[in-house]
Amino acid sequence: MKNITLKIDDQTYRKARLLAAERGTSVSAMVREILVRVAAGEEDREARRIQALEELFREADARASARPTPLVPLTREEIYAERLR
Repeated sequence: MKNITLKIDDQTYRKARLLAAERGTSVSAMVREILVRVAAGEEDREARRIQALEELFREADARASARPTPLVPLTREEIYAERLR
């Protein structure tokens, strides 16, 4: 386990100590719990994002129709032709 040092104002620290005492824990334990939850939330969010992208790709693949000829990318001139009109 790693030790870290935090700098917070006196009023916030006093409030945190009172809250920790009410909960029967320490300020360090409360901070550790908060950091664990935040880190887990980031991992969960990333996992949900990846799952959503995979579902999107599966849906796109399911809707895609087979083309007899491959798509040909537009040329630079074709892309900008509308802007020049």
